[in-house]
Amino acid sequence: MAATTAWFFAAAPGAFAQAIERLGDFGDWSAFRFNENGNAACYMASQPTKAVGDYTSRGEIYSLVTHRPAEDRRDEASFIAGYEFKSKSEVTVSIGGTNWQFFTHKDGAWAPTEADDKKLVQAMIKGSTMVVKGTSARGTATTDTYSLRGFTKAYMTISKSCGL
Repeated sequence: MAATTAWFFAAAPGAFAQAIERLGDFGDWSAFRFNENGNAACYMASQPTKAVGDYTSRGEIYSLVTHRPAEDRRDEASFIAGYEFKSKSEVTVSIGGTNWQFFTHKDGAWAPTEADDKKLVQAMIKGSTMVVKGTSARGTATTDTYSLRGFTKAYMTISKSCGL
C-alpha cells in the first residue's frame, strides 16, 4: 500500500501530509491516522485487485473509508477513479448482490447519504469482494474489483485510533 501513502501525500497540503501515521497493513487494506485542524482523523485505503476498461492509461485507483469524529462524521466511503468521471454520472458499487449508487465529482465518488455509507461499510465487513463500475469523461466504462480481505481489521484499527 505504499502507493496509497504516496497518493495521500501528493493530495494533501504541505505540513498536513507530514503528519500521516501508518497504523498498519491488514490483508489488502492499510490504515492511517492524521491530524486535521488539530483533530484526529483516520482513514483506510485499498487498491483494486483487478481494474478493467478499454483505456491506455489511468491514474491511481483507491477505495477509502474515513472517520472525522470532531465533525461527527464516520464511515465515509469514497472512491478515487484514476480519471475524471463523466459529468452527472453515477458509480455502481456492488457487494454480494446488493448495489449502491454513488454520485461523482471530478475523479471521486461518494454515497449520497450517511445511511448509505453505514450500510456499505457493514456490507464491506461481511463481504469478500466489492465491484465498482464507473464511466470516464471520455465515455470509457471501467470495472474495478476490490478484495475485502483485511477490511474488518483495518476498520477496527481506524475506529479505535479515532476513539470510536
